[in-house]
Order: sequence, then C-alpha cells, then structure tokens
Amino acid sequence: MKNQEKIAEFIGIMLGDGSIGIYKCKAKDKIKEHWRLKVTLDSRNKDYINYVANLIENVLEYKPKIYYKKKENAVDICIFKREIIRYALNNIQLKISPKWNNMEIPKKFAKGKLALWVLRGLFDTDGSVTIFNNNGKNYPRIEIRISPSPDQNQVIKILQENKFNFKIQKLEKGKIKIRISGKNELKEWFNRIGSSNKYYLERAKPFLSKKGL
Repeated sequence: MKNQEKIAEFIGIMLGDGSIGIYKCKAKDKIKEHWRLKVTLDSRNKDYINYVANLIENVLEYKPKIYYKKKENAVDICIFKREIIRYALNNIQLKISPKWNNMEIPKKFAKGKLALWVLRGLFDTDGSVTIFNNNGKNYPRIEIRISPSPDQNQVIKILQENKFNFKIQKLEKGKIKIRISGKNELKEWFNRIGSSNKYYLERAKPFLSKKGL
C-alpha cells in the first residue's frame, strides 16, 4: 500500500503550484489531445526540485521529466502519460485545471493527520516564511495565499480544528492570504506540520531554537 502521507503531501503541492491540463493540439493535420500534469517551482531551489520530483515518482510510480526555463527562474516537473494522469484524477481525485473556483482537497485527505500533510505540501509551494519588525524585535510569520475555490474553506477548517491562531486577509478577486504570526505559532507549525523545503526550514531555524531571536 502506498504511503498515504506522501500522497497527501503531493495533493498539497498540486493545490499550490501544480496543474493538470488536457489540451487540443494540431499534429500532422490531425487534432490530438495533449495531457499534462505539471508542478512549477523556483529553479534556484535545487533541493526542493529534487524532493518533489522524487515524491511524484514515488506516488505515481512514474519518473517525471524536468524542464528548466531559460529566461526565468522557473522549472516545470511534468508527466505526459495519460494512464498516470488518469490515476491522479480518478484514484487520488485531483481535478483538471483551471484551479479558479474548482480546486479542493479530496475528502479522505481533508481531515485528521493526512490533512496536516496536505498543508505541508501547500505551504512548501504557495506559502512563505516572512520576518517582520515589531517595535525593534524580529518576528516570523507564515503566509499562504489561496485562490477562490472550495479549498479555501477546507484549509481554514483544518487550521481551526487543529487550534492554530491565524488571521485571514482578503485580497483582490476573491483571493485570501492566511497569516500565522509569532514564534510560538511558528514552532507549533514546524512541530506538527513541518516542511520538506530546506529554504523555509533555514528561514525558520533561528526562531525554532530555545532562545529565538
């Protein structure tokens, strides 16, 4: 049986920086369907690129292709094989893009410990660790942006059920930003949810020590 926690993390990654598309394209005077599962990441974050590529291979049992974009700091991790993408749609219950008003966490993964693994994948791709100054002292803040879709309320519910203190900032066009501020909340997040992204781990590290900053 596949590791359900890794599947949950993969779902979170897909909700963040992933997409599944089925496109019509012309090839040799014929119209064909082009299937693609894609995760787009910062090309400078080599460790996390390797981690995500390996995670996808582990979950889908198929090695993805990696394409670096020449004119921007971005990389696409892709799968084009239909049977594999059908598995992601039918068995894992991911959804075809666009994400707008469409993306949601499959019910099985929206509760309990698996939901926390979904949050890890979402945070590592569509979140950040920012540091702000409060009266001369540095404080950390976790931020996660979510476009208008059913997973907005799902993420809020997961955070509420796990008793995280957070605020919601409304952005343009129905987007929201979830903000979790302070050292205690940061420690709680990394103790219970954590991160597979070394960049975020390094950003948070000074605040996770006993003394903090």
